Amino acid sequence: MPFTKIKKRLESEFLAPSLRGRVTYFATSYSKCPDHEGRAAIRVDGVEVFKSDYFERMMIHSQKYHELEESGKGLHESWMQAFDEAEKAGGFDHHVFYRAFDMFASQPIEESLKSEYPLVRIFAILDRRTGKRRLSAMAEEMESAPPYIKVFYKLRCEAEGLS
Repeated sequence: MPFTKIKKRLESEFLAPSLRGRVTYFATSYSKCPDHEGRAAIRVDGVEVFKSDYFERMMIHSQKYHELEESGKGLHESWMQAFDEAEKAGGFDHHVFYRAFDMFASQPIEESLKSEYPLVRIFAILDRRTGKRRLSAMAEEMESAPPYIKVFYKLRCEAEGLS
C-alpha cells in the first residue's frame, strides 16, 4: 500500500478526533540512496516527536548484535534477533513503519495496545477506538513504558482532558 493511503487512513480513519490536525505522519525513501532507504516520523504540531531512519536503526542493530554475539548466541541467530530488538528499542525506517501499520490495521486494538513493537503501540494509543476509560486504565502500565511511548500517551490524555 502506498504511503499516501497509509497516511490518509492513519490521519482520518484511525486518529482520535481530538488529535486531528495536530498529529501527522511522514515517511520517505531516497532514490539516490542504496536500496532506496529512507526515514519516517510522527509529527505533533509540526515537530517531529518520534523519528528514525535506516542509519539510526542500523546503529541500534549493531549495538544489539554485539551484545548478543558476546552472550554466545550463533551469528545468524544474533543478527536476526538484533533486528527485532532494534525495532523494539525504537529504531525504525520507512519499511518498518509500513510493516507496523499492516500489523496495527490487521489486529484488534487490544492486541495493538499490548504490542511489543513501539510504532504499533503508538498507533493504538492515538487511535479513536482507544477511549477515555481505557486510557485511564493504562496509567499504571505507562509508568514502565519507554519515554517515546509516554510522550504519545500524555499527548492523548491531555487531548481527552484526562491530565
